Amino acid sequence: MNTVSSFSFVILTFNEEQHLPRLLDSINELNAPLFILDSGSTDKTLFIASKYNAFIKYNTFENHPKQWDFALKNFDIQTPWVIGLDADQIVTPELFEQLASFKNGDYNGIDGIYFNRKNYFKGKWIKYGGYYPKYQLKMFRYGIGYSDLNENMDHRFVVSGNTTIWKRGHIVEENLKENEISFWIAKHNRYSDLVADEEIERMKNMRTQTIKPKLFGDPYQRTAFLKNLWWKLPLLIRPFIYFGSRMVLQLGFLDGRRGFVFHFLQGFWFRLVIDIKISEKLAKNK
Repeated sequence: MNTVSSFSFVILTFNEEQHLPRLLDSINELNAPLFILDSGSTDKTLFIASKYNAFIKYNTFENHPKQWDFALKNFDIQTPWVIGLDADQIVTPELFEQLASFKNGDYNGIDGIYFNRKNYFKGKWIKYGGYYPKYQLKMFRYGIGYSDLNENMDHRFVVSGNTTIWKRGHIVEENLKENEISFWIAKHNRYSDLVADEEIERMKNMRTQTIKPKLFGDPYQRTAFLKNLWWKLPLLIRPFIYFGSRMVLQLGFLDGRRGFVFHFLQGFWFRLVIDIKISEKLAKNK
């Protein structure tokens, strides 16, 4: 591994003392510059970050896309590449090895790299229901990749040039706070407000998709295509369609009891609450 890293890590935090040590331990030996944007932690998050020699800034949180945008524009990043991670994620040893051997010169003509994510809920790997493989563009050329501000909640980084997918190695994502269902429900209740407002703005042509929808394109282009379909489906009906698709067509039933709870909450309850809020907001504005 080169002594001078080709990439820096940027991480968003808010009261992440439970998660941050896991993540930082998993990347520490890469010896890459570490930047942490905090939004007002009151626990030991900042103390932990300082122990790992992180550069720390503060910004009031509004939503994830705007927080990432602030981070990319306000940190003094000197490396050609950036890796944006969430505090509740971990880099697996296989992904670590790929990063340890990464050379900028091997990726001429590439602006972004997709990592494969494993999502866990209450200790259970959610393998079906469209949740695996799940490719996320997490590594990109600094100054070229940017945060998509056309979304309120479903954050992603965007690059204009070519991308590649690393299928070997994973990011493991497991929010231990969500082991308490009250936390999960409260969190997604807040998220549903953001998504409802966003969809209403789309109905009024106040937002457009940054990424070109394409069914057989890259992972984010396929997501954009499916979102286009979703926005055209009737409110209050589409959660039933989506949940049925996840459980049957995408084999969500194979994830077992805890998997069913996750797919029901995330694929049905959350979507239904969004639709109810959209209906309520539209009725008030008549």
